[in-house]
Amino acid sequence: MPDDLPLLPRTLPAGVTAVRSSARGAAAAPPHNSFAEIETWLLKEAAREPELMLVLESFIWRLIAAGLPLDRVSLHIRTLHPQLLGFAWNWHRDDATCYEVKVQQSASETDSFKLNPLARIFSNGVPLRRQPQSPEAQAEFPIMIELAEAGITDYVALPFSSGTPYRHAVTLSTKKAGGFSGIAIPEVGRLLDLFALHVERHIAQRIAENAVNAYLGDVAGRKVLNGSIRRGAGEAIRAVIWVSDLRGFTTLSDRLSGPDMIVLLNAYFETLAGAVLAHGGEVLKFMGDGLLAVFPLDAANSGKAAANAALCAATQAMRALDALNAGGIAELADIDGWRPLRTGIALHEGEVFFGNIGAPARLDFTVIGSAVNEASRVEALQKTLGRSILITETVARHLDVALDHLGQHQLRGVAAAVSVYSPHETPL
Repeated sequence: MPDDLPLLPRTLPAGVTAVRSSARGAAAAPPHNSFAEIETWLLKEAAREPELMLVLESFIWRLIAAGLPLDRVSLHIRTLHPQLLGFAWNWHRDDATCYEVKVQQSASETDSFKLNPLARIFSNGVPLRRQPQSPEAQAEFPIMIELAEAGITDYVALPFSSGTPYRHAVTLSTKKAGGFSGIAIPEVGRLLDLFALHVERHIAQRIAENAVNAYLGDVAGRKVLNGSIRRGAGEAIRAVIWVSDLRGFTTLSDRLSGPDMIVLLNAYFETLAGAVLAHGGEVLKFMGDGLLAVFPLDAANSGKAAANAALCAATQAMRALDALNAGGIAELADIDGWRPLRTGIALHEGEVFFGNIGAPARLDFTVIGSAVNEASRVEALQKTLGRSILITETVARHLDVALDHLGQHQLRGVAAAVSVYSPHETPL
């Protein structure tokens, strides 16, 4: 199985991050293989592999067992994601390891990408073959110098389409003297066409995961993709609930144009949602200027970890918001009158229903329950209590930090008064 946290000895360009690796080596394939046997494998057994990286790794070693002199192989796919340009898998025979990496959208603006053969493949979709040892190839593509120094004698880049608007590519390289000359190219091409079908299947799955996770969050996204799609399907969970609200939103909306307000809200939500995600929380919903998130309780520690994670996230969010107010970001430079951004965060613990709710033709994956309503009522106390982080007794009992007790408060629609606390250093 692949490693989740690989040690990557290779240098990665800007905007590229390692995800996982696999180093099964020649054991990933039979010691002897024919092209006909590889075709049979691609038509049958390969479909059982759950990871594209494992399919690629096994495919490479099978080609080697069939006599193809491969020393480097890479697979590059574009994807539908708000931050990612795509994913790539890079295999080197020297260390017998295949690494999966993710590529940020910003990488497409770097010289290392623009001057790479892949940029041309993605642009025109025409196969490309070069001899890295030749001065002409090195002058055309600087990466050929690196390949030549590694001993590569022949480099082939082939485009393929997955039925999406995005073009993908696979590259094959060898150190063999004479390169790929004498290789049965039509037979290899047929195998690559069959392999591309597996890539298409995994791309479709990856795009679905990216889209669902971006809109629903990782936990809810996994539940939906695993089949939790019926109206009413879900589960009761106990969690620390986060409800936050931007102060002065109505005034800001009146003062700023629609496009400027969108830019401002994106910067604001990035500070809050980023803090929630950094501490293991699950962002469920953006509601105008509001944010709903949960930190599910771990039964092993009776909520201590969830409570501390939620408070750490709230504290980080406040610091990040202060930094935003102090320095701003480039996108806000031309917007006047938005400072200071202030928010109120309420943390409350309770049992909620986590699942699908809505009309038969339009569902939403969210949490509901009296605890959510109570958290919202506590957040509304920000205006009168003058504190930016409010914590109910149910959360405070798990915390070891010093808190100010702000008294008991009657919440609208709640029979019993609720004790409210706040960290010392959270004045509005």
